[in-house]
Amino acid sequence: MTLHSTVADVTARIRERSFATRSAYLQRLNGAATRAISVDRMGCGNIAHAVAGMPLDDRFKVVTQRAPNIGIVTAYNDMLSAHTPLQPYPDLIKWEARLHGATAQVAGGVPAMCDGVTQGTPGMELSLFSRDVIAMATAVSLSHDMFDAALMLGVCDKIVPGLLIGALHFGHLPMVFVPAGPMPSGLPNKEKARVRELAAQGLVGRTELLEAELKSYHSPGTCTFYGTANSNQMLLEAMGLHVPGTAFVNPGGDLRDELTREAARTVLGIVKSSKRFSPIGKIVDEKAIVNAMVALLATGGSTNHLIHWVAVARSAGILIDWDDFSALSAVVPLLTHVYPNGSADVNQFQAAGGTGFVIRELLDAGFMHEDVLTVRAGGIREYTREPAMVEGKLAWHEMGATKDEAIVRPASAPFSATGGLKLLQGNLGRSVIKVSAVPDDRHVVEAPARVFDSQEDLHRAFQAGELDRDVVCVVRWQGPQANGMPELHKLTPPLAVLQGKGFKVALVTDGRMSGASGKVPAAIHVSPEAAAGGPLAKVRDGDIVRVDALVGTLNVRVADADWAARPTAVMPQTLRDANGQGLGRELFAGMRRHALTAEEGALSWM
Repeated sequence: MTLHSTVADVTARIRERSFATRSAYLQRLNGAATRAISVDRMGCGNIAHAVAGMPLDDRFKVVTQRAPNIGIVTAYNDMLSAHTPLQPYPDLIKWEARLHGATAQVAGGVPAMCDGVTQGTPGMELSLFSRDVIAMATAVSLSHDMFDAALMLGVCDKIVPGLLIGALHFGHLPMVFVPAGPMPSGLPNKEKARVRELAAQGLVGRTELLEAELKSYHSPGTCTFYGTANSNQMLLEAMGLHVPGTAFVNPGGDLRDELTREAARTVLGIVKSSKRFSPIGKIVDEKAIVNAMVALLATGGSTNHLIHWVAVARSAGILIDWDDFSALSAVVPLLTHVYPNGSADVNQFQAAGGTGFVIRELLDAGFMHEDVLTVRAGGIREYTREPAMVEGKLAWHEMGATKDEAIVRPASAPFSATGGLKLLQGNLGRSVIKVSAVPDDRHVVEAPARVFDSQEDLHRAFQAGELDRDVVCVVRWQGPQANGMPELHKLTPPLAVLQGKGFKVALVTDGRMSGASGKVPAAIHVSPEAAAGGPLAKVRDGDIVRVDALVGTLNVRVADADWAARPTAVMPQTLRDANGQGLGRELFAGMRRHALTAEEGALSWM
């Protein structure tokens, strides 16, 4: 199939824009890749320290036999349901490595926080910054420089982008990402959302709300909605960094364990001493980044990736921006309806065809590059197949037709001819909106503004009945330079209640929304942010704001002369310092100097 002209044009534009930075990156990568192996170039004391904790047989393999040594970077903790299943993975990997004459060591652990736990709390103000802490921790883990390859164990929102950013700074190493899979289906996501909306109105109490939440989040594994965590897994499949079809296999059981062992076998097949040396810095090229962007758009994935993948690409010397996403979204068809875009969860998505079906359809329709390097010898086509255990062995089979057209459709009959995200531009700045979950009659909202300096202020106004009308809620001082750009997912229930009453409602903010946010139109990541003197700092209560996802505009209806003369508000002092706001803001006060804009990938440790 011929590559779609827009996909080809966007890729060419990215390649041209990135020529200098990508060339410099590859030069560094090649320099590191051509060095002698660690035991031949490092000092004897360095080597002795590195192997002192290994079993004698493993020491012999590393020092005398020069066998490949796999570094394991793990995000395991038992606070996150998604990461709890990772606990036994290192032992599985070490055992499998030994079977193939190699060794493996846990190189280090990275922090992994849960946005579900910290939503609406001061801890959420560290959420986005944690991505770059994870990237730094990944680099620290690999900095011992004793490894011939690495396996990245992680799943959730900031963890995978952080691992990937850190990994790309050691781009000379072959690497495979190893997920844990989603928890089994619990209370349907739409029922959970319904109870949340009832609770926001005071129609059910804390007991009923807690019961619903516990039935939704009920066992080890990733949350079952198609938010940022599960979008991560879709993108890694599309980039060829997983064992094919690994993303949405549930934790536990023979298949999950065998896929983890296969990750060790896969990475050993691409080390420098193999016939197919494939370092991660060469796999993640311009085509792979575009394939990830296309997969995100075709599945209505998380808006958080318009920040994360900009930062990921930069780590490989590749420069992408929101215009690239917008151009692709205009032509890439929407192939899935998974909550919050539909009623199905990721387990139902997997049963209907999953990642393999989507990748096959995108390849066959010319929306993805097929001539790319992956961790597998069969290239990206291997990612169109589904894994299974057959007579005790791991095997893959071809995907047939969709098993449920209400969940996943072929490219010839999509849910929408365009992708799930839209770029908005106007006198309020640049922002993005996720339209795949928004009802068609809500793609344009024009109403008077109500301006808030915090999400808590909006909740108070809702409880007081002050928002029972057509309204565009402007929540400012939520960008990367203000307070670390927390997710504002707790705004979804009250705004959904207002929308359910028939009011025209929209959110405009320089903050983020969860990948699980859905039916309320939200212009998010507004840039430049208010704390940097952006236009949101000029908006006043009663200004008429128009959010138009059809034509892609975000404007306030104020005469140009009046707008230019209007003073810019200053962030309140109570939002600038700790002042009882909690640990998150207090810690972030010393980190703010590292903040970039949302479109530049937000925070950066580079």
